[in-house]
Amino acid sequence: MGLFPLIGQPALKDLLSGSAASDGDVNKWFGAIIAVFLVGAASGGVLFGWLGDKMGRVRAMSLSILTYAIFTGACGFATEAWHVAALRFVASLGMGGEWSLGVALVNEVWTAKSRAVTAGLIGAAANVGYLLASLVSMVVLGHLASIHGTFAAVGLPETAVAHLLSSSAWRLLMISGALPALLTFGVLFFVPESEKWKAEHARGATAHWARWDLSGVVIGSVAALVIIWAWSPDGAARGVNAAAAILITILGLAVALLGYLYPVRKYLVRAQAAGTLSPDQGAAIIRFMLFGAALAAVALLGTWGSTQWASKWVIVLEPDPTKYAKEWTLFWLSVGAIVGTMLAALAAGHFGRRITYAVLCVTSIGGSLLLYQCNTTYSGFFLFSTFVAGAATASFYGFFPLYLPELFPTAVRATGQGFAYNFGRIAAAVGGLQTANLMKIFNNSFPKAASCMVGIYLVGLVIVWFGPETKGRPLPE
Repeated sequence: MGLFPLIGQPALKDLLSGSAASDGDVNKWFGAIIAVFLVGAASGGVLFGWLGDKMGRVRAMSLSILTYAIFTGACGFATEAWHVAALRFVASLGMGGEWSLGVALVNEVWTAKSRAVTAGLIGAAANVGYLLASLVSMVVLGHLASIHGTFAAVGLPETAVAHLLSSSAWRLLMISGALPALLTFGVLFFVPESEKWKAEHARGATAHWARWDLSGVVIGSVAALVIIWAWSPDGAARGVNAAAAILITILGLAVALLGYLYPVRKYLVRAQAAGTLSPDQGAAIIRFMLFGAALAAVALLGTWGSTQWASKWVIVLEPDPTKYAKEWTLFWLSVGAIVGTMLAALAAGHFGRRITYAVLCVTSIGGSLLLYQCNTTYSGFFLFSTFVAGAATASFYGFFPLYLPELFPTAVRATGQGFAYNFGRIAAAVGGLQTANLMKIFNNSFPKAASCMVGIYLVGLVIVWFGPETKGRPLPE
């Protein structure tokens, strides 16, 4: 996730006919590729969550890591913009699944007293990855000559070396994204399976999952991708106007929602027939899945529609690549996010879940407006603003690993929270596509478009009060 905001601009310029590519085309493809990634993450959250509930957290987690690592690295060999979109879609299946499985496993293994701390660490650790992405980019760009010499010394052809290192070395950086595949060995050999899941498996509660139910996820994914296509440059080129795109969006979201819910609904029918789940419990699970998805949609749309574009926007403020403006922007966004995720989880543990989420919405509006309305040049204050915006808008990713697992019983925890968190990405994908459209309305001004997008946090201020307060309650069995 951290690599594409850094390399998206040079990669798309390279793939879209070099310097002849217009900024409008680059912006549309940038938004479309982010949207496709979010759709894949939503699909992967349900798909790998299903695998984790059926075959265990650890084995499914290993598959998810392998998926996102290999297909991220494969992006370095793309020759067309749509290749990047397709490869990142598959990579994001694993990324969405990894979140669902990792959060479920950690919450089931850790004691209740330390769950707030570990939830914060999950969110913080993800942002350490963003920070590392910025550092890797700076190291690579700062030592291109040395890297060129090293590759030549080991016998790589000059044409291959030049290809890897051209256009800000975006291909080499994407290939480096394959390194996490090595983690699969550590996970398989050293990470213990959840005892809670093993208990559910022993009593037969995991036997109610059926692979044919995943057809709903496939249909939901196709519907979501059709929405992305309708708003993409290709859709516009084929005559899909705004009215048609809106209609496709409404119908597509309905189909996607039913499709992603299908595996869980079928599971609940079988579990209720077997007597392992009551009808009231089944209704509550569906209700909490929809509630969680709404909460996640607000946070994800706020992030992917505004702050995820900051590393791309800063190139306009400071086009000199030797100043590493986009890398430092991602660095300070990540440092802020690490602080924000820890504080959010600790606050939710101390003050309660609902009031904390509401406060996070308010601070996210303030942090985003500070960044986009109070900066017109790349400066120390700009980087301070990115730190504040990162801390505010990323704070939700320390909150969700604490709150979402508390909404679902063990037998459906990975799938339930995977749907809740990752289906929010569908809404974020559709909304994020409007960033480029808003920029056109505001004379190509990204700060104005991003400032409009953060209004979504006002919706979160209302939604959160319709959910339960789970502070002090144990994880539901």
